[in-house]
Amino acid sequence: MRHGDKINNLGRKAAHRSALLSNLASQLIANKRITTTLAKAKALRTYVEPLITKAKENTTHQRRIVFSYLQDKEAIKELFDVVRLKIEGRPGGYTRIIKLGTRVGDNAELALIELVDYNDVYGKGTAADTEATAKRTRRGRSRRGAEGATTTATETPAEVTTATDLPAANDANADEAVIDNNSEQKTGE
Repeated sequence: MRHGDKINNLGRKAAHRSALLSNLASQLIANKRITTTLAKAKALRTYVEPLITKAKENTTHQRRIVFSYLQDKEAIKELFDVVRLKIEGRPGGYTRIIKLGTRVGDNAELALIELVDYNDVYGKGTAADTEATAKRTRRGRSRRGAEGATTTATETPAEVTTATDLPAANDANADEAVIDNNSEQKTGE
Protein backbone atom coordinates (compact mmCIF):
# COMPACT_ATOMS: atom_id res chain seq x y z
CA MET A 1 0.00 0.00 0.00
CA ARG A 2 1.13 3.55 -0.66
CA HIS A 3 -0.14 5.26 2.49
CA GLY A 4 1.44 8.68 2.86
CA ASP A 5 3.73 8.25 -0.18
CA LYS A 6 3.50 11.68 -1.80
CA ILE A 7 6.45 11.45 -4.19
CA ASN A 8 5.53 10.83 -7.82
CA ASN A 9 8.27 8.49 -9.01
CA LEU A 10 7.49 9.23 -12.68
CA GLY A 11 8.26 5.61 -13.59
CA ARG A 12 11.99 6.12 -12.97
CA LYS A 13 14.66 5.10 -10.50
CA ALA A 14 15.89 7.77 -8.06
CA ALA A 15 19.01 8.73 -10.02
CA HIS A 16 17.10 9.01 -13.30
CA ARG A 17 14.35 11.04 -11.63
CA SER A 18 16.78 13.48 -10.02
CA ALA A 19 18.61 13.94 -13.34
CA LEU A 20 15.30 14.55 -15.12
CA LEU A 21 14.13 17.14 -12.59
CA SER A 22 17.52 18.83 -12.57
CA ASN A 23 17.46 19.20 -16.36
CA LEU A 24 13.85 20.40 -16.39
CA ALA A 25 14.61 22.96 -13.66
CA SER A 26 17.65 24.26 -15.56
CA GLN A 27 15.59 24.66 -18.72
CA LEU A 28 12.78 26.37 -16.81
CA ILE A 29 15.21 28.89 -15.34
CA ALA A 30 16.90 29.48 -18.70
CA ASN A 31 13.73 29.74 -20.84
CA LYS A 32 11.25 31.00 -18.20
CA ARG A 33 8.57 28.55 -19.49
CA ILE A 34 8.60 24.99 -20.78
CA THR A 35 6.03 22.52 -22.07
CA THR A 36 6.06 19.03 -20.56
CA THR A 37 3.61 16.45 -19.25
CA LEU A 38 1.35 17.40 -16.38
CA ALA A 39 2.89 14.84 -13.99
CA LYS A 40 6.42 16.12 -14.69
CA ALA A 41 5.28 19.73 -14.30
CA LYS A 42 3.75 19.00 -10.89
CA ALA A 43 6.90 17.17 -9.78
CA LEU A 44 9.06 20.00 -11.12
CA ARG A 45 7.10 22.60 -9.16
CA THR A 46 7.94 20.94 -5.83
CA TYR A 47 11.58 20.59 -6.96
CA VAL A 48 12.27 24.10 -8.26
CA GLU A 49 10.34 26.36 -5.88
CA PRO A 50 12.59 25.69 -2.85
CA LEU A 51 15.61 26.38 -5.07
CA ILE A 52 14.14 29.73 -6.13
CA THR A 53 13.52 30.54 -2.46
CA LYS A 54 17.18 29.78 -1.72
CA ALA A 55 18.16 32.17 -4.52
CA LYS A 56 16.66 35.11 -2.61
CA GLU A 57 19.75 35.07 -0.38
CA ASN A 58 22.68 35.69 -2.72
CA THR A 59 25.53 34.07 -0.81
CA THR A 60 28.22 31.61 -1.84
CA HIS A 61 26.72 29.00 0.44
CA GLN A 62 23.27 29.27 -1.17
CA ARG A 63 24.82 29.16 -4.65
CA ARG A 64 26.63 25.95 -3.77
CA ILE A 65 23.48 24.37 -2.37
CA VAL A 66 21.49 25.21 -5.51
CA PHE A 67 24.39 24.03 -7.72
CA SER A 68 24.30 20.65 -5.97
CA TYR A 69 20.74 20.27 -7.28
CA LEU A 70 21.04 21.80 -10.75
CA GLN A 71 24.64 21.04 -11.82
CA ASP A 72 24.48 23.85 -14.40
CA LYS A 73 26.59 27.00 -14.01
CA GLU A 74 24.61 29.01 -16.55
CA ALA A 75 21.32 28.24 -14.79
CA ILE A 76 22.86 29.31 -11.47
CA LYS A 77 24.01 32.62 -12.95
CA GLU A 78 20.58 33.24 -14.47
CA LEU A 79 18.78 32.31 -11.26
CA PHE A 80 20.89 34.43 -8.91
CA ASP A 81 21.53 37.40 -11.21
CA VAL A 82 18.28 37.82 -13.20
CA VAL A 83 15.42 35.79 -11.71
CA ARG A 84 16.25 36.75 -8.12
CA LEU A 85 15.64 40.43 -8.85
CA LYS A 86 12.14 39.70 -10.19
CA ILE A 87 11.02 37.45 -7.34
CA GLU A 88 12.35 39.43 -4.37
CA GLY A 89 8.95 40.71 -3.28
CA ARG A 90 7.05 37.45 -3.82
CA PRO A 91 6.57 35.27 -0.71
CA GLY A 92 6.21 32.04 -2.69
CA GLY A 93 4.31 30.56 -5.61
CA TYR A 94 6.96 31.29 -8.22
CA THR A 95 5.59 28.93 -10.87
CA ARG A 96 2.28 28.52 -12.67
CA ILE A 97 1.02 25.35 -14.38
CA ILE A 98 -1.41 25.72 -17.28
CA LYS A 99 -3.00 22.59 -18.75
CA LEU A 100 -2.73 22.38 -22.54
CA GLY A 101 -4.78 19.28 -23.36
CA THR A 102 -3.50 15.93 -24.57
CA ARG A 103 -0.65 14.91 -26.85
CA VAL A 104 -1.61 13.38 -30.18
CA GLY A 105 0.75 10.38 -30.10
CA ASP A 106 0.13 8.87 -26.66
CA ASN A 107 -2.75 10.95 -25.26
CA ALA A 108 -0.55 12.21 -22.39
CA GLU A 109 -1.76 15.35 -20.59
CA LEU A 110 0.47 18.30 -21.51
CA ALA A 111 1.09 21.36 -19.37
CA LEU A 112 2.97 24.62 -19.61
CA ILE A 113 4.96 25.48 -16.50
CA GLU A 114 6.28 29.02 -16.28
CA LEU A 115 7.81 31.48 -13.88
CA VAL A 116 4.96 33.75 -12.76
CA ASP A 117 6.88 37.03 -12.85
CA TYR A 118 7.87 36.59 -16.49
CA ASN A 119 4.33 36.38 -17.89
CA ASP A 120 3.17 39.78 -19.14
CA VAL A 121 -0.45 38.68 -19.66
CA TYR A 122 -1.17 37.60 -16.08
CA GLY A 123 1.58 39.49 -14.27
CA LYS A 124 0.91 42.60 -12.22
CA GLY A 125 4.36 44.12 -12.74
CA THR A 126 7.70 44.16 -11.00
CA ALA A 127 8.39 43.74 -7.30
CA ALA A 128 8.52 47.53 -6.85
CA ASP A 129 4.99 47.85 -8.20
CA THR A 130 3.64 45.18 -5.86
CA GLU A 131 5.08 46.97 -2.81
CA ALA A 132 3.20 50.14 -3.74
CA THR A 133 -0.19 48.41 -3.82
CA ALA A 134 -2.18 47.95 -0.63
CA LYS A 135 -2.18 44.56 1.04
CA ARG A 136 -5.23 42.47 0.23
CA THR A 137 -6.98 40.18 2.66
CA ARG A 138 -8.53 36.85 1.84
CA ARG A 139 -11.63 37.57 3.87
CA GLY A 140 -14.92 38.14 2.12
CA ARG A 141 -16.59 41.50 2.13
CA SER A 142 -19.81 42.25 3.90
CA ARG A 143 -22.89 42.88 1.78
CA ARG A 144 -22.57 46.64 2.32
CA GLY A 145 -18.91 46.63 1.22
CA ALA A 146 -19.76 44.67 -1.93
CA GLU A 147 -22.45 47.18 -2.90
CA GLY A 148 -20.01 50.04 -2.47
CA ALA A 149 -17.56 48.30 -4.79
CA THR A 150 -20.17 47.93 -7.53
CA THR A 151 -21.14 51.59 -7.39
CA THR A 152 -17.55 52.67 -7.85
CA ALA A 153 -17.15 50.28 -10.78
CA THR A 154 -20.14 51.79 -12.59
CA GLU A 155 -18.88 55.34 -12.07
CA THR A 156 -16.11 54.89 -14.66
CA PRO A 157 -15.75 57.61 -17.30
CA ALA A 158 -18.09 57.40 -20.29
CA GLU A 159 -15.25 57.20 -22.83
CA VAL A 160 -13.99 53.84 -21.49
CA THR A 161 -15.11 51.19 -23.95
CA THR A 162 -12.45 48.48 -24.00
CA ALA A 163 -11.25 46.04 -21.35
CA THR A 164 -7.70 47.40 -21.55
CA ASP A 165 -8.87 50.92 -20.64
CA LEU A 166 -10.59 49.76 -17.46
CA PRO A 167 -8.64 49.95 -14.19
CA ALA A 168 -9.34 46.27 -13.47
CA ALA A 169 -8.32 45.02 -16.93
CA ASN A 170 -6.45 42.04 -15.46
CA ASP A 171 -9.52 40.72 -13.64
CA ALA A 172 -11.71 37.98 -15.04
CA ASN A 173 -14.74 40.29 -14.84
CA ALA A 174 -13.28 42.94 -17.15
CA ASP A 175 -15.39 41.83 -20.11
CA GLU A 176 -18.57 42.01 -18.03
CA ALA A 177 -17.63 45.51 -16.87
CA VAL A 178 -17.17 46.63 -20.48
CA ILE A 179 -20.56 45.20 -21.46
CA ASP A 180 -22.22 46.87 -18.47
CA ASN A 181 -20.49 50.17 -19.23
CA ASN A 182 -21.50 50.11 -22.90
CA SER A 183 -25.13 49.28 -22.08
CA GLU A 184 -25.27 52.22 -19.64
CA GLN A 185 -23.94 54.55 -22.34
CA LYS A 186 -26.67 53.46 -24.77
CA THR A 187 -29.46 53.90 -22.23
CA GLY A 188 -28.10 57.31 -21.15
CA GLU A 189 -28.13 58.67 -24.72
